[in-house]
Amino acid sequence: MSDKRKIRVGITQGDINGIGYEVILKTFATPEMFEICTPIVYGSPKAAAYHRKALEIDVAYNAIATLDEAEDGKLNIINCNGDEIRIELGNATKEAGQAAFEALERAVHDYKEGKVDVLVTAPINKSTIQNEDFHFPGHTEYLQECSGEDYKSLMLLCSDEIRVAVATSHLPLRDVPAAITPEMLEEKLTILNRSLIEDFDIDAPKIAVLSLNPHAGDNGLLGSEEIEIITPTIKKMNDEKEIFCYGPFAADGFMGSGNYCRFDAILAMYHDQGLAPLKALGMDNGINFTAGLPIIRTSPAHGVAYNIAGKGVADENSFRQAIYAAIDIYRNRIAYNNARRNPLRKLYFEKRDDSNRLNLQQSDND
Repeated sequence: MSDKRKIRVGITQGDINGIGYEVILKTFATPEMFEICTPIVYGSPKAAAYHRKALEIDVAYNAIATLDEAEDGKLNIINCNGDEIRIELGNATKEAGQAAFEALERAVHDYKEGKVDVLVTAPINKSTIQNEDFHFPGHTEYLQECSGEDYKSLMLLCSDEIRVAVATSHLPLRDVPAAITPEMLEEKLTILNRSLIEDFDIDAPKIAVLSLNPHAGDNGLLGSEEIEIITPTIKKMNDEKEIFCYGPFAADGFMGSGNYCRFDAILAMYHDQGLAPLKALGMDNGINFTAGLPIIRTSPAHGVAYNIAGKGVADENSFRQAIYAAIDIYRNRIAYNNARRNPLRKLYFEKRDDSNRLNLQQSDND
Protein backbone atom coordinates (compact mmCIF):
# COMPACT_ATOMS: atom_id res chain seq x y z
CA MET A 1 0.00 0.00 0.00
CA SER A 2 1.27 3.46 -0.84
CA ASP A 3 1.80 5.78 2.09
CA LYS A 4 -0.16 8.39 0.15
CA ARG A 5 -3.50 6.60 0.21
CA LYS A 6 -5.76 5.00 2.77
CA ILE A 7 -6.14 1.27 3.17
CA ARG A 8 -8.45 -0.02 0.48
CA VAL A 9 -11.01 -2.47 1.82
CA GLY A 10 -12.52 -4.74 -0.82
CA ILE A 11 -16.05 -5.69 0.27
CA THR A 12 -18.04 -8.45 -1.44
CA GLN A 13 -21.80 -7.97 -1.49
CA GLY A 14 -22.65 -11.55 -0.50
CA ASP A 15 -26.21 -12.74 -1.07
CA ILE A 16 -28.28 -9.84 -2.42
CA ASN A 17 -31.47 -11.34 -0.93
CA GLY A 18 -30.06 -11.31 2.60
CA ILE A 19 -28.81 -8.62 4.98
CA GLY A 20 -25.43 -8.03 3.31
CA TYR A 21 -26.24 -4.65 1.82
CA GLU A 22 -28.07 -3.58 4.96
CA VAL A 23 -25.02 -4.07 7.20
CA ILE A 24 -22.72 -2.53 4.57
CA LEU A 25 -24.86 0.58 4.19
CA LYS A 26 -25.41 0.97 7.93
CA THR A 27 -21.68 0.63 8.59
CA PHE A 28 -20.81 3.43 6.19
CA ALA A 29 -23.65 5.65 7.31
CA THR A 30 -21.10 6.60 9.97
CA PRO A 31 -18.79 9.22 8.38
CA GLU A 32 -15.91 8.27 10.68
CA MET A 33 -15.50 4.99 8.79
CA PHE A 34 -14.14 6.89 5.80
CA GLU A 35 -11.34 8.27 7.95
CA ILE A 36 -9.75 4.83 8.36
CA CYS A 37 -10.26 3.28 4.93
CA THR A 38 -11.54 3.59 1.39
CA PRO A 39 -14.28 1.00 0.84
CA ILE A 40 -14.71 -0.75 -2.52
CA VAL A 41 -17.92 -2.78 -2.69
CA TYR A 42 -17.87 -5.52 -5.30
CA GLY A 43 -21.46 -6.03 -6.35
CA SER A 44 -24.22 -4.11 -8.02
CA PRO A 45 -25.13 -0.39 -7.79
CA LYS A 46 -28.68 -1.44 -8.68
CA ALA A 47 -28.84 -3.84 -5.75
CA ALA A 48 -27.35 -1.20 -3.44
CA ALA A 49 -29.95 1.34 -4.59
CA TYR A 50 -32.75 -1.18 -4.04
CA HIS A 51 -31.69 -1.89 -0.47
CA ARG A 52 -31.00 1.76 0.31
CA LYS A 53 -34.52 2.71 -0.79
CA ALA A 54 -36.23 -0.25 0.90
CA LEU A 55 -34.41 0.40 4.18
CA GLU A 56 -34.44 4.21 3.93
CA ILE A 57 -30.73 4.44 4.71
CA ASP A 58 -29.29 7.79 3.70
CA VAL A 59 -25.90 6.78 2.32
CA ALA A 60 -24.50 8.18 -0.90
CA TYR A 61 -22.37 5.92 -3.02
CA ASN A 62 -20.05 6.27 -5.97
CA ALA A 63 -20.80 3.85 -8.82
CA ILE A 64 -17.56 3.02 -10.62
CA ALA A 65 -16.46 0.86 -13.54
CA THR A 66 -12.82 0.43 -12.49
CA LEU A 67 -10.81 0.93 -9.33
CA ASP A 68 -9.07 3.91 -10.92
CA GLU A 69 -12.34 5.80 -10.36
CA ALA A 70 -12.51 5.03 -6.63
CA GLU A 71 -12.53 8.06 -4.34
CA ASP A 72 -11.59 8.49 -0.70
CA GLY A 73 -14.43 9.55 1.56
CA LYS A 74 -17.06 7.71 -0.50
CA LEU A 75 -18.66 4.28 -0.59
CA ASN A 76 -17.44 3.06 -3.98
CA ILE A 77 -19.44 0.30 -5.69
CA ILE A 78 -18.01 -1.50 -8.69
CA ASN A 79 -20.51 -3.29 -10.91
CA CYS A 80 -19.85 -7.04 -11.19
CA ASN A 81 -23.34 -8.23 -12.15
CA GLY A 82 -24.78 -6.13 -14.97
CA ASP A 83 -27.97 -4.07 -14.78
CA GLU A 84 -30.69 -6.73 -14.98
CA ILE A 85 -30.11 -8.34 -11.59
CA ARG A 86 -33.26 -9.51 -9.79
CA ILE A 87 -33.67 -9.15 -6.04
CA GLU A 88 -36.08 -11.30 -4.02
CA LEU A 89 -35.62 -10.38 -0.38
CA GLY A 90 -35.61 -13.33 1.96
CA ASN A 91 -35.45 -15.96 -0.79
CA ALA A 92 -32.64 -18.30 -1.78
CA THR A 93 -32.17 -18.06 -5.56
CA LYS A 94 -29.52 -19.26 -7.98
CA GLU A 95 -29.37 -15.77 -9.47
CA ALA A 96 -28.37 -14.34 -6.10
CA GLY A 97 -25.79 -17.10 -5.70
CA GLN A 98 -24.29 -16.32 -9.09
CA ALA A 99 -24.19 -12.60 -8.26
CA ALA A 100 -22.38 -13.37 -5.01
CA PHE A 101 -19.82 -15.50 -6.84
CA GLU A 102 -19.16 -12.90 -9.53
CA ALA A 103 -18.48 -10.29 -6.86
CA LEU A 104 -16.18 -12.62 -4.91
CA GLU A 105 -14.25 -13.70 -8.00
CA ARG A 106 -13.64 -10.10 -9.08
CA ALA A 107 -12.60 -9.04 -5.57
CA VAL A 108 -10.09 -11.88 -5.22
CA HIS A 109 -8.64 -11.07 -8.65
CA ASP A 110 -8.16 -7.41 -7.69
CA TYR A 111 -6.64 -8.40 -4.35
CA LYS A 112 -4.07 -10.60 -6.07
CA GLU A 113 -3.31 -7.70 -8.42
CA GLY A 114 -2.62 -5.47 -5.40
CA LYS A 115 -5.55 -3.17 -6.13
CA VAL A 116 -7.15 -3.64 -2.71
CA ASP A 117 -5.36 -4.33 0.57
CA VAL A 118 -7.84 -6.52 2.48
CA LEU A 119 -11.10 -8.38 1.83
CA VAL A 120 -14.25 -8.29 3.93
CA THR A 121 -16.95 -10.68 2.73
CA ALA A 122 -20.66 -10.28 3.38
CA PRO A 123 -22.51 -13.56 4.03
CA ILE A 124 -23.26 -15.98 1.20
CA ASN A 125 -25.72 -18.83 0.85
CA LYS A 126 -23.36 -21.80 0.56
CA SER A 127 -25.92 -23.78 -1.42
CA THR A 128 -26.97 -21.27 -4.09
CA ILE A 129 -23.41 -20.09 -4.81
CA GLN A 130 -22.30 -23.54 -5.97
CA ASN A 131 -21.23 -23.72 -9.63
CA GLU A 132 -18.43 -25.12 -11.80
CA ASP A 133 -15.95 -22.61 -10.40
CA PHE A 134 -17.18 -22.61 -6.79
CA HIS A 135 -17.50 -26.14 -5.44
CA PHE A 136 -16.50 -25.45 -1.86
CA PRO A 137 -18.30 -25.53 1.50
CA GLY A 138 -17.46 -21.86 2.16
CA HIS A 139 -15.23 -18.84 1.64
CA THR A 140 -12.38 -20.43 3.63
CA GLU A 141 -11.81 -23.33 1.28
CA TYR A 142 -12.30 -21.21 -1.85
CA LEU A 143 -9.70 -18.69 -0.73
CA GLN A 144 -7.27 -21.50 0.09
CA GLU A 145 -7.66 -22.78 -3.47
CA CYS A 146 -7.06 -19.26 -4.83
CA SER A 147 -3.90 -18.92 -2.74
CA GLY A 148 -2.14 -21.94 -4.21
CA GLU A 149 -1.09 -25.36 -2.94
CA ASP A 150 1.66 -23.94 -0.73
CA TYR A 151 -0.91 -22.50 1.68
CA LYS A 152 -3.31 -24.09 4.15
CA SER A 153 -6.17 -22.19 5.75
CA LEU A 154 -7.58 -22.13 9.25
CA MET A 155 -10.97 -20.76 10.26
CA LEU A 156 -10.41 -18.44 13.22
CA LEU A 157 -13.37 -16.77 14.93
CA CYS A 158 -12.69 -13.80 17.19
CA SER A 159 -14.69 -11.61 19.53
CA ASP A 160 -13.91 -9.26 22.38
CA GLU A 161 -13.92 -12.22 24.77
CA ILE A 162 -12.41 -15.16 22.89
CA ARG A 163 -10.56 -16.50 19.82
CA VAL A 164 -11.52 -19.95 18.55
CA ALA A 165 -9.98 -21.85 15.64
CA VAL A 166 -11.67 -24.92 14.17
CA ALA A 167 -9.54 -27.94 13.31
CA THR A 168 -11.99 -29.58 10.90
CA SER A 169 -13.89 -26.51 9.66
CA HIS A 170 -16.88 -27.26 7.37
CA LEU A 171 -17.06 -31.02 7.75
CA PRO A 172 -20.01 -33.32 8.50
CA LEU A 173 -19.88 -34.46 12.12
CA ARG A 174 -19.75 -38.14 11.09
CA ASP A 175 -16.43 -37.47 9.33
CA VAL A 176 -14.73 -35.58 12.14
CA PRO A 177 -13.09 -38.46 14.11
CA ALA A 178 -11.30 -39.84 11.05
CA ALA A 179 -10.05 -36.35 10.20
CA ILE A 180 -8.40 -35.89 13.61
CA THR A 181 -4.84 -37.06 12.91
CA PRO A 182 -1.50 -36.04 14.43
CA GLU A 183 -0.42 -34.49 11.13
CA MET A 184 -3.60 -32.42 10.82
CA LEU A 185 -3.42 -31.16 14.41
CA GLU A 186 0.25 -30.23 14.01
CA GLU A 187 -0.61 -28.27 10.88
CA LYS A 188 -3.51 -26.41 12.50
CA LEU A 189 -1.59 -25.59 15.67
CA THR A 190 1.35 -24.31 13.63
CA ILE A 191 -0.91 -22.05 11.54
CA LEU A 192 -2.72 -20.78 14.62
CA ASN A 193 0.46 -20.04 16.53
CA ARG A 194 1.98 -18.19 13.58
CA SER A 195 -1.18 -16.17 13.02
CA LEU A 196 -1.37 -15.10 16.66
CA ILE A 197 2.20 -13.83 16.40
CA GLU A 198 2.11 -12.20 12.96
CA ASP A 199 -1.54 -11.14 12.63
CA PHE A 200 -2.45 -10.36 16.24
CA ASP A 201 0.94 -9.21 17.56
CA ILE A 202 0.98 -11.69 20.47
CA ASP A 203 4.37 -12.85 21.75
CA ALA A 204 4.62 -16.50 22.87
CA PRO A 205 0.87 -17.17 22.52
CA LYS A 206 -0.85 -19.72 24.76
CA ILE A 207 -3.24 -22.09 23.01
CA ALA A 208 -5.85 -24.33 24.62
CA VAL A 209 -6.78 -27.55 22.78
CA LEU A 210 -10.24 -28.99 23.31
CA SER A 211 -10.98 -32.70 23.45
CA LEU A 212 -13.02 -34.55 20.86
CA ASN A 213 -15.01 -36.73 23.23
CA PRO A 214 -17.12 -35.87 26.30
CA HIS A 215 -15.06 -35.53 29.51
CA ALA A 216 -11.89 -35.67 27.39
CA GLY A 217 -12.57 -39.37 26.80
CA ASP A 218 -12.62 -40.36 30.49
CA ASN A 219 -9.28 -42.19 30.18
CA GLY A 220 -10.48 -44.13 27.16
CA LEU A 221 -13.96 -44.99 28.45
CA LEU A 222 -15.64 -42.55 26.03
CA GLY A 223 -13.13 -42.63 23.21
CA SER A 224 -9.42 -43.10 22.59
CA GLU A 225 -8.59 -40.07 20.42
CA GLU A 226 -7.39 -38.02 23.39
CA ILE A 227 -4.96 -40.73 24.55
CA GLU A 228 -3.74 -41.88 21.14
CA ILE A 229 -3.71 -38.66 19.09
CA ILE A 230 -4.47 -35.34 20.81
CA THR A 231 -2.34 -35.61 23.98
CA PRO A 232 0.80 -36.91 22.20
CA THR A 233 0.47 -34.16 19.59
CA ILE A 234 0.23 -31.47 22.26
CA LYS A 235 3.36 -32.85 23.93
CA LYS A 236 5.22 -32.94 20.61
CA MET A 237 4.30 -29.35 19.76
CA ASN A 238 5.60 -28.17 23.12
CA ASP A 239 8.78 -30.25 23.13
CA GLU A 240 9.80 -30.06 19.47
CA LYS A 241 8.07 -27.01 17.98
CA GLU A 242 8.23 -24.72 21.02
CA ILE A 243 4.53 -23.91 20.72
CA PHE A 244 2.78 -23.33 24.03
CA CYS A 245 -0.36 -25.49 23.81
CA TYR A 246 -2.29 -27.21 26.59
CA GLY A 247 -5.03 -29.78 27.03
CA PRO A 248 -6.96 -31.61 25.91
CA PHE A 249 -9.70 -29.87 27.87
CA ALA A 250 -13.26 -31.14 28.08
CA ALA A 251 -15.14 -28.44 26.17
CA ASP A 252 -18.10 -27.99 28.53
CA GLY A 253 -16.07 -27.58 31.71
CA PHE A 254 -13.45 -25.47 29.99
CA MET A 255 -15.99 -22.92 28.82
CA GLY A 256 -18.16 -23.11 31.93
CA SER A 257 -15.26 -22.49 34.29
CA GLY A 258 -14.06 -19.42 32.41
CA ASN A 259 -10.67 -20.98 31.67
CA TYR A 260 -10.92 -19.65 28.11
CA CYS A 261 -10.03 -16.21 29.50
CA ARG A 262 -6.53 -17.46 30.34
CA PHE A 263 -5.54 -18.32 26.77
CA ASP A 264 -4.82 -16.35 23.65
CA ALA A 265 -6.75 -18.80 21.47
CA ILE A 266 -8.53 -22.14 21.50
CA LEU A 267 -8.35 -24.96 18.96
CA ALA A 268 -11.71 -26.73 18.80
CA MET A 269 -12.02 -30.11 17.15
CA TYR A 270 -15.14 -29.38 15.10
CA HIS A 271 -17.27 -26.49 13.89
CA ASP A 272 -20.10 -26.23 16.44
CA GLN A 273 -17.85 -27.09 19.39
CA GLY A 274 -15.99 -23.84 18.82
CA LEU A 275 -18.55 -21.55 17.22
CA ALA A 276 -21.47 -22.18 19.58
CA PRO A 277 -19.75 -20.73 22.68
CA LEU A 278 -18.17 -17.89 20.70
CA LYS A 279 -21.51 -16.80 19.28
CA ALA A 280 -23.15 -17.15 22.68
CA LEU A 281 -20.50 -14.90 24.22
CA GLY A 282 -20.18 -12.33 21.45
CA MET A 283 -22.40 -12.71 18.39
CA ASP A 284 -22.70 -8.95 17.90
CA ASN A 285 -18.94 -8.32 17.88
CA GLY A 286 -17.71 -11.66 16.55
CA ILE A 287 -15.80 -11.90 13.29
CA ASN A 288 -14.43 -14.70 11.11
CA PHE A 289 -10.80 -14.52 9.93
CA THR A 290 -9.20 -16.89 7.43
CA ALA A 291 -5.76 -17.50 8.93
CA GLY A 292 -2.80 -19.09 7.17
CA LEU A 293 -3.21 -17.42 3.78
CA PRO A 294 -1.51 -14.45 2.11
CA ILE A 295 -5.01 -13.05 1.53
CA ILE A 296 -6.32 -11.07 4.50
CA ARG A 297 -10.01 -11.85 4.68
CA THR A 298 -12.53 -11.28 7.43
CA SER A 299 -16.31 -11.51 7.61
CA PRO A 300 -19.08 -10.97 10.16
CA ALA A 301 -19.96 -13.94 12.36
CA HIS A 302 -23.59 -14.08 11.16
CA GLY A 303 -25.17 -15.49 8.02
CA VAL A 304 -27.51 -14.20 5.33
CA ALA A 305 -30.45 -13.93 7.80
CA TYR A 306 -33.23 -14.24 5.22
CA ASN A 307 -35.81 -14.04 7.99
CA ILE A 308 -35.02 -10.38 8.70
CA ALA A 309 -33.87 -9.27 5.22
CA GLY A 310 -35.36 -5.92 4.23
CA LYS A 311 -36.81 -5.20 7.67
CA GLY A 312 -34.12 -2.77 8.76
CA VAL A 313 -33.38 -4.57 12.04
CA ALA A 314 -30.02 -6.19 11.22
CA ASP A 315 -27.18 -5.22 13.57
CA GLU A 316 -24.16 -3.98 11.62
CA ASN A 317 -21.65 -4.13 14.49
CA SER A 318 -20.21 -7.53 13.53
CA PHE A 319 -19.59 -6.29 10.00
CA ARG A 320 -17.97 -3.11 11.30
CA GLN A 321 -15.74 -5.18 13.58
CA ALA A 322 -14.75 -7.30 10.58
CA ILE A 323 -13.50 -4.17 8.83
CA TYR A 324 -11.60 -3.04 11.94
CA ALA A 325 -10.03 -6.51 12.29
CA ALA A 326 -8.93 -6.66 8.65
CA ILE A 327 -7.23 -3.28 8.95
CA ASP A 328 -5.53 -4.24 12.22
CA ILE A 329 -4.25 -7.51 10.76
CA TYR A 330 -2.96 -5.72 7.68
CA ARG A 331 -1.03 -3.25 9.82
CA ASN A 332 0.28 -6.00 12.12
CA ARG A 333 1.63 -7.97 9.16
CA ILE A 334 3.42 -4.92 7.82
CA ALA A 335 4.96 -4.20 11.23
CA TYR A 336 5.99 -7.84 11.67
CA ASN A 337 7.65 -8.02 8.25
CA ASN A 338 9.34 -4.63 8.61
CA ALA A 339 10.80 -5.61 11.98
CA ARG A 340 12.41 -8.68 10.42
CA ARG A 341 13.43 -7.28 7.07
CA ASN A 342 17.16 -6.89 7.87
CA PRO A 343 17.88 -9.04 10.93
CA LEU A 344 21.25 -8.83 12.63
CA ARG A 345 23.35 -11.98 12.73
CA LYS A 346 22.78 -13.75 16.04
CA LEU A 347 25.94 -13.59 18.16
CA TYR A 348 24.69 -15.66 21.08
CA PHE A 349 22.43 -18.56 21.90
CA GLU A 350 19.18 -17.78 23.67
CA LYS A 351 18.44 -19.75 26.81
CA ARG A 352 14.90 -21.10 26.55
CA ASP A 353 12.64 -19.65 29.21
CA ASP A 354 9.66 -21.80 30.16
CA SER A 355 8.33 -19.40 32.79
CA ASN A 356 5.43 -18.57 30.48
CA ARG A 357 4.03 -22.07 30.76
CA LEU A 358 0.82 -22.67 32.65
CA ASN A 359 -0.32 -25.49 34.85
CA LEU A 360 -3.91 -25.57 33.71
CA GLN A 361 -4.56 -29.22 33.03
CA GLN A 362 -8.25 -29.59 33.76
CA SER A 363 -9.87 -32.62 35.33
CA ASP A 364 -11.44 -34.92 32.77
CA ASN A 365 -14.62 -34.85 34.86
CA ASP A 366 -15.10 -31.06 34.58
